[in-house]
Amino acid sequence: MMKLFWVDLEMTGLDPEKDRILEVAGIATGWDLEPMASYQGVVKVSDEIIKERMVGEFWEKNKASRDGLIEQNKQGKLISEIEDEILTFLDKNFGEEIILAGNSIHQDRKFIDREMPRVSQRLHYRMLDVSAWKVYFEGARKEKFKKPEAHRALSDIQGSIEELKWYLTFLK
Repeated sequence: MMKLFWVDLEMTGLDPEKDRILEVAGIATGWDLEPMASYQGVVKVSDEIIKERMVGEFWEKNKASRDGLIEQNKQGKLISEIEDEILTFLDKNFGEEIILAGNSIHQDRKFIDREMPRVSQRLHYRMLDVSAWKVYFEGARKEKFKKPEAHRALSDIQGSIEELKWYLTFLK
């Protein structure tokens, strides 16, 4: 049975060439969208990159998230260790086809491709992007899902799963 691999990354910024992954979370679900297993990891990023990249309006508006990410960075692991852990998680919870799911997941995929190429190779080329539903509902129907924006990986994934469940209620 094909499952969904819900992923959210917290990064120093949105440029996959200059920014780095700070926090990774993943949840395995079936098509019923019920969580079956989860993963969380913290990546160690150099202080120089953090000081250079975690600045600007977004980070000023999200100081609590920024400060929490910076604090936990001290106990982070190398990205190669995180990649090994994710591969173990995938081996344990998935078969051959792994569909990546999440909000604006195409952006996270750019970081996965760059920083975790072995994980990238395991992922199907198709993705389930909740933000496509968001665009339709907000544009065509003028309806908006009220999702908390914690800017922390695991809670953001949980919010994305709930958001998709909400959109799917309109299909019944």
